Amino acid sequence: MAVSYNKLWKLLIDNKMKKMQLRDMAGIGSSTLAKLGKDQPVSMDVIMRICNVLKCDIEDIMEILPEEAHEYK
Repeated sequence: MAVSYNKLWKLLIDNKMKKMQLRDMAGIGSSTLAKLGKDQPVSMDVIMRICNVLKCDIEDIMEILPEEAHEYK
């Protein structure tokens, strides 16, 4: 399954917050922020820290996308 953090980026825009501010406030590293930017999985601890900073729930910052079905010939 794939993950999308598009909701997180929209929430940051709505809160007039920059990615670096989120990084500092949530205590996450630059490499973790890069993973978020590439829609790669991150630990639940990181997700919980972000939710704590933004005072939101998990579904407010991310969504799980089903992988496309592969056709086998």
